[in-house]
Amino acid sequence: MRLFNLTFLMLTVFSVAQATTQLASIFTESMVLQQQDQAVIWGTDEPGQAVKVSAGWGQSASATTDNKGKWQLKLTTPVAGGPYKLHVQGSSELEYHDILIGEVWLCSGQSNMEMPLKGKPNEPINGSQEAILTANQDRIRVFQVERNPSNTPIDSVNGQWIASNTSTAGEFSATAYFFAKKLQATLDVPIGLIVTSWGGSSAEAWTDAPTLESFTDAVDQLKRAKNVQQQPSQLYNGMLHPLIGYTIKGAIWYQGESNRNRASEYDQLVTAMVTSWREQWNQGDFPFYYVQIAPFNYGKKTNAAYLREAQLHTMQTLKNSGMAVTLDIGDANCIHPREKKTVGERLAYWALSKDYGFPHLEATGPIYKSHTIIDGNKISILFDGAPMGINSFGKELSGFTIAGADKVFHPAYAKIGRPLAQLIVWSPAVAKPVAVRYAFENTPETTLFSTSGLPASSFRTDDWAE
Repeated sequence: MRLFNLTFLMLTVFSVAQATTQLASIFTESMVLQQQDQAVIWGTDEPGQAVKVSAGWGQSASATTDNKGKWQLKLTTPVAGGPYKLHVQGSSELEYHDILIGEVWLCSGQSNMEMPLKGKPNEPINGSQEAILTANQDRIRVFQVERNPSNTPIDSVNGQWIASNTSTAGEFSATAYFFAKKLQATLDVPIGLIVTSWGGSSAEAWTDAPTLESFTDAVDQLKRAKNVQQQPSQLYNGMLHPLIGYTIKGAIWYQGESNRNRASEYDQLVTAMVTSWREQWNQGDFPFYYVQIAPFNYGKKTNAAYLREAQLHTMQTLKNSGMAVTLDIGDANCIHPREKKTVGERLAYWALSKDYGFPHLEATGPIYKSHTIIDGNKISILFDGAPMGINSFGKELSGFTIAGADKVFHPAYAKIGRPLAQLIVWSPAVAKPVAVRYAFENTPETTLFSTSGLPASSFRTDDWAE
């Protein structure tokens, strides 16, 4: 009888402990919520429990848990500001402090997104000392998701919303931080960053299993990968799925190096990945801005220009997307470019131009539009994305090759023509040219820019096999 009573008591205590009101792990002190929106808030409690969330800005919302103890509601948020408190009343009470209302961005990818502002041994970040010295930016907050692969989708992550200051910012993603700093300085609102990244990760690792069903060859290959961050859906399950639903403005992405040997399907893969994210977030076609991989010496077996081409094509076909070109800031001997400030700011140009009311701000460099044969032995190329024209800023135009019907490419001359976004390319070795390529190698020299100073992507006018 005493054993029965003890067991009953233990079960009762366990049941009470499990019934306490909880918010999902992404909600912590010092969080940033998306302004002027319906912020989705969710958590757990005992089944059938009424839960009310009341905000310091005067709004409240209620929900009742389902038979599994899960609840979700939407809370109207005001214009940017704070700090505020958030009170949660269910079977128990919770209160969260120091909440800011502003702009929230998801930041994901591999090592170039993960790279901290302070840099790593023998891998510096240009301007890191000055950036850290001036990092007392309380209105920039970062939630860093801890590494956690999983075979199945899970509901929680480890992390904490942390305000930027000289002690904390060195650990923040450099790319994400410079992106946030440009937005915060321009918009004068709090910026929240949710950073979930892992060095060496494949795009497949950040994609859910149902979406990957049409990419069977790559999936079968990656299932045998030694590194868990390469394996299909592992990082989606453990480091992205728990975040889905947290109301965001958009996403930035810095990845591609681990997919360079599967360039032919990269644009379809990323498009499918982003489409599935958007469907699951249920926020429409939120912005997706990403970074084109920079030049690096991958060796003779790989021409990363094909991956850069796939990334360019993604921008041209994926709705509400944009690409920051980094052709001018690569390092042939280091896969992690030092100019993270440039990268972050180029991503910010996309957001400012497309989402924050600066439509005349240029966000991209020249983009190949069309070509025609002129004078029988030259090719004229026209570009989009350069309203003020193209420029080499005093450098000799180089990196161009031209081929005839034999598909043999030869070094070519180039000059800027008229109209302003026209380029003329020719070679004495090719009497009847049919195709041009620019910077179509691992480590090209960059000579072609828009007048605003943004580089052109590597491109080609042909679609010949490698």
